Amino acid sequence: MANPKPTTVLPLNATTRPFIAADVGGTHVRIGLIRPAGAGAPVSVLHYRKYACADHPSPAEIFEDFLTHLDDGVQVDEAVIASAGHLLEDGSLIAANLPWPLVPAALRERLGFRELRVVNDFEAVAHAIAEIDPREAVLLTGPVDAQASGPILVLGPGTGLGAALSVQSEGRSIVLPTEAGQAALTPGNAVEMALLAELMKQRSHVPVESALSGPGLMNLHAALCGIRGEAQRYRHPGEITRAALSGEDALARETLDIFCGLLGSVVGDMALLYGATGGVYLAGGILPQISDFLLHSSFVARFLDKGPMRAALERIPVRLVEHGQLGVIGAANWYLHQ
Repeated sequence: MANPKPTTVLPLNATTRPFIAADVGGTHVRIGLIRPAGAGAPVSVLHYRKYACADHPSPAEIFEDFLTHLDDGVQVDEAVIASAGHLLEDGSLIAANLPWPLVPAALRERLGFRELRVVNDFEAVAHAIAEIDPREAVLLTGPVDAQASGPILVLGPGTGLGAALSVQSEGRSIVLPTEAGQAALTPGNAVEMALLAELMKQRSHVPVESALSGPGLMNLHAALCGIRGEAQRYRHPGEITRAALSGEDALARETLDIFCGLLGSVVGDMALLYGATGGVYLAGGILPQISDFLLHSSFVARFLDKGPMRAALERIPVRLVEHGQLGVIGAANWYLHQ
């Protein structure tokens, strides 16, 4: 699964100076120095680094470290950040999954930047999807060669679950960010109903991302242990994934299969809710790590299991893409087109 090739055409009124584009998630921060070019030419990622959030006390330290690694003479005073969360009109951010507060105005002042803007992370990813060759993604279900048209849904589980919709209008993409990860989780069988009951012991509202995310995988496993009367052995979602993929733990494997089945059901619901006839792209940090497992799981069966709407869903291609620099390039695309 290849990263997208930066092919964005620079609008005539956009900046022509290098600027920073960052993808700030709950686990990692990806930052690139972006060089916009003239009309008809692509943007370029001149310098790129990936940071672990847990290694830094705030996003400011990450940005400052990135700036110290730029070549001498590079002047930067603009930045755009793609981040999980809900943006308010005053520019502040409501984020449930970041390890520290992200306050754009304070960060801009500390860095001495002229401008620093924030965009929803999956809104940014949706701005990069058009630059991916579908043949370089993994097709999970749907037609191989058909030219699908209509809205495109982009979503994926990571530290949370993000989703955005891309709609073509008059030759340009209009991207609508969502908070689909906060919608209520809906079980599809008796085991999932029991798991939901277990999760509801902790809260009255169980959002989708409380099951379909890295922390959600932990929640699912803990709930499964609860209804099976087993002791919980793992402290991190990666441990569950490794145990499931290696076959060393049947309960871990069952947890991962439930995760994939629930994901298929949720993606099918969203495809119908948003009318995503142009296709679905799955991104996020988790799925590329379990791509083979996902292909052989109940994901597709659950995606299609929507009664009489099965025939409609069979016409929608669902592809898995590597997240990589998608958020960085998408944030840059969004910024240049504002």
